[in-house]
Amino acid sequence: MFNLISALSRKQKSYIFLAIDLALVPLSLLFTLILQPRPETAVATLSTLLPVLPYVLLAMALASLRLGLPMVQLNAYERHAVGLTALVASFTASVLALLTAGFGPHLSPGTYVVFAISLILFMMAIRALMHQVVLIIYRRASPRCRVLIYGAGTTGTQLAQALKSHDGIDPVAFVDDNSSLQGMTLVGLPVFAPTGIQELMSSRQINRVLLAMPSQSQPRQAQIIQRLQALQLEVQALPSFAQLIGEEALVDKLAPVAPQSFLGRAARTLPLNEAASSYADRVVLISGAGGSIGSELCRQVLTCRPQKLVLFELSELALYTVHQELLQLARGSDVEIVPVLGSVTDPRQVRMVLASQGVQVVLHAAAYKHVPLVEANPLPGLANNVFGTQTLAAASLSAGVERFILISSDKAVRPTNVMGASKRLAELVLQDQALRSGQTIFTMVRFGNVLGSSGSVVPLFQDQISRGGPVTVTDPQVRRYFMTISEAVQLVLQAGAEAQGGEVFVLDMGEPVSILQLARQVIESAGHSVRDADNPEGDIAIDIIGLRPGEKLEEELSLTGELITTRHPKIFCTRESVLSEIEVAGALRGLRQAVAAGDEAAARQGLQRWVEGYGSQDTTRKSS
Repeated sequence: MFNLISALSRKQKSYIFLAIDLALVPLSLLFTLILQPRPETAVATLSTLLPVLPYVLLAMALASLRLGLPMVQLNAYERHAVGLTALVASFTASVLALLTAGFGPHLSPGTYVVFAISLILFMMAIRALMHQVVLIIYRRASPRCRVLIYGAGTTGTQLAQALKSHDGIDPVAFVDDNSSLQGMTLVGLPVFAPTGIQELMSSRQINRVLLAMPSQSQPRQAQIIQRLQALQLEVQALPSFAQLIGEEALVDKLAPVAPQSFLGRAARTLPLNEAASSYADRVVLISGAGGSIGSELCRQVLTCRPQKLVLFELSELALYTVHQELLQLARGSDVEIVPVLGSVTDPRQVRMVLASQGVQVVLHAAAYKHVPLVEANPLPGLANNVFGTQTLAAASLSAGVERFILISSDKAVRPTNVMGASKRLAELVLQDQALRSGQTIFTMVRFGNVLGSSGSVVPLFQDQISRGGPVTVTDPQVRRYFMTISEAVQLVLQAGAEAQGGEVFVLDMGEPVSILQLARQVIESAGHSVRDADNPEGDIAIDIIGLRPGEKLEEELSLTGELITTRHPKIFCTRESVLSEIEVAGALRGLRQAVAAGDEAAARQGLQRWVEGYGSQDTTRKSS
């Protein structure tokens, strides 16, 4: 059954969903007629409706396909999809009412209402049931992870007992350096000497080693981990159970909580499925490949099996780091990894790289993104973010690149800082290219803050806590949209694959998060208490330092406030005004002159002229 489900394409699955929905129509109608008091039986009444039923089914199929309901995946069936279900069911009931009014039999108005409600409930229920069945099939088909526990002390034995009831993990044996324990059986598992690990790997099919020796010194643990990794084993370490329940000092031994833990909602895993075909067997160039977003783009594009992955990066260290990581990930595959050290603002090098590597898809993530730094250094920020985008886009058009996807920011909407204005001007440049493009598809994807990226707020808070505080928050009312890096990149690749040219895609990031509340969560997750008026003896204080230049209380997602749904429930599109070709050329010419002259005032005046919202003082204190 697992192989059958896995072999189905997205389109085949959508046909199955549509067929099931159509089958629910007569079932819901029969259920409705049973509930309604009538002289004749429900079956008899249903038989009189048979002449109009095919037309009702046809109308439902057309409405469902038009709204994209069959394309909604089971794990993505949420509030938006429920709304689509209600629309389809209501439309179906309306068509039934019209047909029976014209051709009979005549039914009471309440019958159509009950039919619509029944159809909605049946469609929702069948999807919920199918989701649970599919989950059970996948869980049974997935192989259990067989683990070896290094350390047969208290932590190791308690871990083994806990794992025995786990659905996906199978503890196989212990290894321990203590010779007095070797050869014994603890909690039903044998204890071996570390020298026998390599033999255990093959004889017991070990997938992973759990290091359960928290009392060992860090250098000793590092030596053990290195030895195990040399055997090509995945190793994970954990603290003792005594530490976890507070019986031992914990604060200095626990690693910082992962930033995604503060998302305020469940992180989404969104498989690429059909979108992967837009990157498979192609030469993909990722600018800014060593950054937080760029490196995750590299990892996820690599899973799409491109022909070649070109890493374009200005920082030598960042390029070296991501190149070494990708070489390991690509081991055993035929994907070629090409590191290129350079700047997107260099037209000669950009043209040479695109031509020599035969690039077909460009993911443009190279940008200066830190608001205070770009605000303090506006000319380099504008040169990199605006001219870099213009240079790479123009060269991509000349080289006949298939797709060009710009990574943008919600700070581009009515920006009050140079960084946001530079991203909005980059969007306008790309929209102008899209209008004049031949075969190249130019598009952009706009989203908010990324948890855990370089310079983002959670690592900053954790660093401040490690130094004893205080944690600094600009304003108690500040709220921001957040996504995990993985979520953002998955949706960027989805949007880029669906683009037709010129779209501004906006990602669904959930509800905005209070930065003050986020600061409290990070402090408490580190095992400290917040020092404030209610708790003057607390550990870490929160200082309100005031909004930084160009900072808003809340970010916006679009200039119009209108978000248009797409085939993907987490991706929206917005329609916004664009500049003409002459206006774009004038904006770039004026900006080049300001940068060449080192005139920051002229550059800011140019941004005020061409970027909507930039320079407005009232938007720094409120969102529109």
